[in-house]
Parts: sequence; C-alpha cells; structure tokens
Amino acid sequence: MSLELFLLPAAALFSVGLFGALTQQSVVMLMMGLELMLGGVILAAAAAWHYIAPAAAEGQVLIVVAVTAMALEMAIGFAVVTALFRSREIDMTDMAAELKE
Repeated sequence: MSLELFLLPAAALFSVGLFGALTQQSVVMLMMGLELMLGGVILAAAAAWHYIAPAAAEGQVLIVVAVTAMALEMAIGFAVVTALFRSREIDMTDMAAELKE
C-alpha cells in the first residue's frame, strides 16, 4: 500500500473534525470534532513514520503515547463539561463564555 492511501483517510478525518469543531455550538460536539482532528493527525504521523523508518520501534511508541495522551485529555475534558453542566447547566459554548467574568 502506498502512503497516499493512508494520508487520504487522515485528511478526511481531519477535515470532518475541523468542520465539526467550527460549526457546532455544543461543547461535547466541539470536543468530538477535536478528537477527530487529533485522530487524523495521529494516523498521518503513523503512516509517515512507517514509510520513513519501518523497522524502528520509536514511531510506534510515540503513536501509543500520543493516543494515550489524547484519551486522557478527552476524559478530563468530558469531566469538566459534566461538572459545568451539573453545577450551572451549561452545555453550549456561548453559555460557557460567561464564565470568563
């Protein structure tokens, strides 16, 4: 398989995530868009690393660390969103802008 066949779904994931992050008002949907964008970047990085140095294990370790960091970030983000919703019933980005004050 060629590198382009891996980069095409990565670009599609990133594009769908960017569209979702820019158009959605719900905090949860915004976070899902960001998750898709990060997934696209990780897929592109894994494909590029495979074609640059296929025998090196450093790329695989880096991808596992990136996926773990992404999962932790999303878990903490969803915990914050859940806490905001429970305390003040804020679920839209416009409502969360009032928290700056």
